[in-house]
Amino acid sequence: MMKASPVLISVVLVIATFLSSAYSADPDPVRDFETGLSSFTLRNIFKNGDVSSDTGGIRAATNPQNFPAVRTQGLSVVRFKMVPCGSNLPHTHPRASEVLSLLSGGPLQVGFVDTTGASFIDILYPGDLTVFPRGVLHFELNVGNVEAEYLSALNSENPGTLTSSEALFRIPLRTLATSLNVDEKTVKWLNSTVPQYAAGLKKSANSGCVPGRDITTAF
Repeated sequence: MMKASPVLISVVLVIATFLSSAYSADPDPVRDFETGLSSFTLRNIFKNGDVSSDTGGIRAATNPQNFPAVRTQGLSVVRFKMVPCGSNLPHTHPRASEVLSLLSGGPLQVGFVDTTGASFIDILYPGDLTVFPRGVLHFELNVGNVEAEYLSALNSENPGTLTSSEALFRIPLRTLATSLNVDEKTVKWLNSTVPQYAAGLKKSANSGCVPGRDITTAF
């Protein structure tokens, strides 16, 4: 039987290691659950979760500090109450994929842009679910005339959140002006109009959004 060369074995090991790191999320747990836990229930996430309230509504999330039962389990949950024309600003989760379910109200316009530049936009009604693949730019907007309540589950206890507008204006001025094909003065003006990053949901008086109007998947 032909023996594999040391070089071939090394190449296979490197590829296997790369694929493992590329496609895995949090490390696999080495025990059933975090040692010393007596409860696996978080009561009232809007009171005991990581809660942020802004013009667009209320966001409440789990993390290993407020809900130790998720530690080592590779998951987190976020629950939202979004006012009409409220928005979860375009953002990415570099360490997690996300499943979103609209529980009531809305409807929600949701979508993401993939690495080819293709966009996938849809309207969610109560009972619908959608997926945002790991690392892609995505958003939610309440296009209805009633509050939308929805739930997201992510396959990391620390998925990370990078908001597009906040990140964009951290790029050096001349580089950004070149990218947007505008002058530096215009970039400075745009930056002055962008809300500073916060975990909360936003609602803008300047967006032109009218609750219940233009409920469509079109831009």
